[in-house]
Amino acid sequence: MYVFAGLGNPGARYANNRHNIGYLVADEIARRHGFEGFRSRSRLSGDIAEGRIGDHRAVLLKPTTFMNESGRALGAVMRFYKVTPAEVFVFHDELDLAPGKVRVKLGGGSAGHNGLKSITAHIGADFWRVRMGIGHPGDKDRVHSYVLSDFSKAESIWLDKLVDAAGDATALLLGGEENDFMTRMAYLAPPPAKAMKPAKPNKNDINEEE
Repeated sequence: MYVFAGLGNPGARYANNRHNIGYLVADEIARRHGFEGFRSRSRLSGDIAEGRIGDHRAVLLKPTTFMNESGRALGAVMRFYKVTPAEVFVFHDELDLAPGKVRVKLGGGSAGHNGLKSITAHIGADFWRVRMGIGHPGDKDRVHSYVLSDFSKAESIWLDKLVDAAGDATALLLGGEENDFMTRMAYLAPPPAKAMKPAKPNKNDINEEE
């Protein structure tokens, strides 16, 4: 059994935020691999879908906590399904990668990401991170508003390809082929040739639930 957690904030107002790229990927994995529909499981603090990816049973999780409490949901799911951190893959936005770039690593720090901080506090650091680049706004004082703003129309060009590619390539993660996963992602969804200038955040989208 494996757990794939897509990080984000719950609710329609956050649906297309940069911080919610993990939710988008979880939805695509479910669609691509014919998972049952997501069901709200209040006891697990998340929306859950079960299914198979190739020969492996897997659970998809979209925490219904806010981002800074993601670890509470993931910890509950791990205990319920009796999985170890090494069987967990967390899909999340990554400021330190250029838009559209993807990297996979086991363990490491949080780099200021509140979702990863929470997960590490609950289950330790030895889980897989699928880091999905959204770029940096260029000023640390703009980070909070940037991640809680919607992807722009220009960004949707590479975003849609990235999400589709993640659904296609996910099975490679379960075969211990992380490098092949990254290669497949780069082939199916090459990052933009030039770094995209971050859109100015919409002040109406800014809130404290990072």
